[in-house]
Amino acid sequence: MSQEGPEFARSVPNGCIEIACMKGSHVVSVTGPRREPLVRRLPPRSTVVGVRLRPGVPADVIGATATELTDSALNLDELWGRSAVAAAERIALAATPRDAARVLEQELAARCSAAPARDPLVAEIVGRLQPWQRGRVGELTSELFMSPRQLRRRCVAAFGFPPKTLHRILRFQGFLSLAQAFKRHDVSVAWLAATAGYFDQAHLTRDCVGLAGVTPRAFLEEMRASCGANHDHRVSLAGAHRALVANRVASLDELRAAG
Repeated sequence: MSQEGPEFARSVPNGCIEIACMKGSHVVSVTGPRREPLVRRLPPRSTVVGVRLRPGVPADVIGATATELTDSALNLDELWGRSAVAAAERIALAATPRDAARVLEQELAARCSAAPARDPLVAEIVGRLQPWQRGRVGELTSELFMSPRQLRRRCVAAFGFPPKTLHRILRFQGFLSLAQAFKRHDVSVAWLAATAGYFDQAHLTRDCVGLAGVTPRAFLEEMRASCGANHDHRVSLAGAHRALVANRVASLDELRAAG
């Protein structure tokens, strides 16, 4: 993804490992899976390119473990050495943001091809915890034939935190996906909360304050004001968008009635 930034950018937990570089900085940063929001101040009209490794992609792809990266940020050269510096130099010389992002993609593609395969059980856990599944975390142990302790251990090793935390993060990403998909329609926050799988709007508000640092209305308004036309969330939220919309919205008439 590329972003021609505002003066600040609020990033919320998504369960991903994020690798990013501000064009011209000669430093590639790695941010691990997080449980709290991260607000960065960017120079006006700066361009940031980055890649997200979806939840469950092994952290050893970049030479670390999930527990080492959780709630932390470091420079990629601490893991990759000179090759990270060389990648940052090529990013700085790239003619366009798309070309700059391609540099990161090529580096990661080469490392992914040599890395261990993704754990199929971890992939199944991620799939079952997605907001459109409507399942409960407690049901996973019987469905996957494992004890609660085993489930927790596998999740901490893969994501850096237990399954309930991942479920909370993925549900919030579902809310953001719906907000992005229906930003041109007059839908209520209450409808977005219910469709994303929250008990009620108060439940969403608690999670939003914890994961984004502000209320849902304030966060959505901030997204509209700061992202504008130069930061499209559809790429990041495409999977949640397709599934939630297909499973929860039968028609535009239903959508308007619910709003």
